[in-house]
Amino acid sequence: MEGGTRYLEKQEAARTTRKKWIVIGSIIGLVAIIAVGVGVGVAVAKNNSNKDSSGKSSSGSHSGKGPVEQSDPNDPSTFVRDANLKHSFYGIAYTPEGSQLPDCGNNLEDVIKDIQLMSQLTSRIRLYGADCNQTALVLDAIQRTKVDMQVYLGIYNIPTDPTPYTRQRDLIKEAIETYGVDHVAGITVGNEFMLNYLNANGGTEPNTPIGDAGAALLIPNITDTRNMLAGMSLPKTIPVGTSDAGSYFNNLVMESIDYGMANVHPWFANVSIDQAADWTETFFQENNVVVANALPNKPQMFIAETGWPTKSSDAGNANNGPSLASVPNLQTFLDTFTCQANQKGTGYFFFSYFDEPWKDKQFGGVEGWWGLFNADRTLKDITIPDCHID
Repeated sequence: MEGGTRYLEKQEAARTTRKKWIVIGSIIGLVAIIAVGVGVGVAVAKNNSNKDSSGKSSSGSHSGKGPVEQSDPNDPSTFVRDANLKHSFYGIAYTPEGSQLPDCGNNLEDVIKDIQLMSQLTSRIRLYGADCNQTALVLDAIQRTKVDMQVYLGIYNIPTDPTPYTRQRDLIKEAIETYGVDHVAGITVGNEFMLNYLNANGGTEPNTPIGDAGAALLIPNITDTRNMLAGMSLPKTIPVGTSDAGSYFNNLVMESIDYGMANVHPWFANVSIDQAADWTETFFQENNVVVANALPNKPQMFIAETGWPTKSSDAGNANNGPSLASVPNLQTFLDTFTCQANQKGTGYFFFSYFDEPWKDKQFGGVEGWWGLFNADRTLKDITIPDCHID
């Protein structure tokens, strides 16, 4: 698509720092915290799962107060459906609150609330990483709520340090050993890995010698994850893929994956809101689907992120040129993209589930304000389109 690469160079230059939050886990000095997380994390989730439904574990039940009510306060599967929520999204991008090292402030009660809400909107979510025990928390919450939900687990690896990959791979393996794979749709190895590698090494195009050098670092992690799964004697085959900026997929990487997830954001492309939905679909088809279908393995392609911000923390970032960051414009994007994408069979993960104040505090601008829900998990002043999708 004309201008596609230029768009993503601009887009990701503006957004790359937002994604670096997951990389915090590689900082020297976290060894003690990591040891506690690995040694205790899944064990805590196991203990919570083994408790009965008497409500003795405060992290294993929901009080019935707040954005989600339960007819039985001790049974998360009895949550009351909200008539304002429609099961109209192919998927939603999600990071449990408090899933950043070194703090790891996430907890099962909050994840249960999130799964209760998101299950009324979609049957698929994607995670970005595995630190802070988030894989186990999500799989545990799905089991407790008894909802129909598939999860694309995530490993956020980085080119300069093998430690985050190994740590997160092992956490995912432990979680799968505990909770099984009934609700696991795939494992995504890498999030904007190629983009970050190219930026760090003076490259702009993925299918160049610099890009191939980055691919040579990423592909072994993809292969290792696939080998880990093969050695677990699982009851089903788990696909392995990667996620990157829409114009940064290297063909060698593509040939090594079962699926790819592409970030396609009209906001960062300076596309007006009235053209945003059509632009997103066209960009994705021309730059990702067509390319994937031309490869021998034909990896399945998804839109990893697309959406519209509802505000900016400063006036300088309140618009993308032609359109404002606003709730009405989020509504327009919902109305023009969601059902149409469903009808076309486009697999997408709406960005995102809720606002994240920590991103606003750290990065400012629109970074914290992409949610369908506010940070307190109350729905924004929007109407969810009604076009059911399984």
